[in-house]
Amino acid sequence: MIVGYCRVSSEGQTLDAQQAALRQAGAEKVFAEKVSGAVTDRKALAKAIAALSAGDVLLVTRLDRLARSTRDLLNVLATISEKRAGFRSLADAMIDTTSAHGKLIIAVLRALAEFERSMILARTADGRKRAMDRGVRFGRKPKLSQFQIAEAVARRANGEALADIGRSYGVSHSTISRL
Repeated sequence: MIVGYCRVSSEGQTLDAQQAALRQAGAEKVFAEKVSGAVTDRKALAKAIAALSAGDVLLVTRLDRLARSTRDLLNVLATISEKRAGFRSLADAMIDTTSAHGKLIIAVLRALAEFERSMILARTADGRKRAMDRGVRFGRKPKLSQFQIAEAVARRANGEALADIGRSYGVSHSTISRL
């Protein structure tokens, strides 16, 4: 069975042309919605994927009707693949998981997305290192100043109870015990 999915971004747009193209291409069921592509939790898309069985195909008129980013596309395709179904785009013939050529293109897209992700992680780590070299501190701001820490350590050395020291600074006894 061919299951169609169509989407427009705003209320002013119409779904008629997409629905007609999907039906002409053989879609027996068509799920449609008016929602931004940036929204990842799309109810009609979820229903369309839920309607898929092994051997079925999810069909869209154009790839941008399904996903806004490569990562989003790959996530949707993985969900479809888990159902042992295929995916096709009418306007983007190379994106067809029912053909060997289409499977190759998807594999290349996956590799590119993975490469992009590792590049982002590398740039982030590099930026974090440069910031640390400049003296930028990460994490929570300390609850106590250096003066308060020194004072609390001295009070603790004099035998004062952790709970009493903590209460005087407005922190827990655990915070004082870690000093």
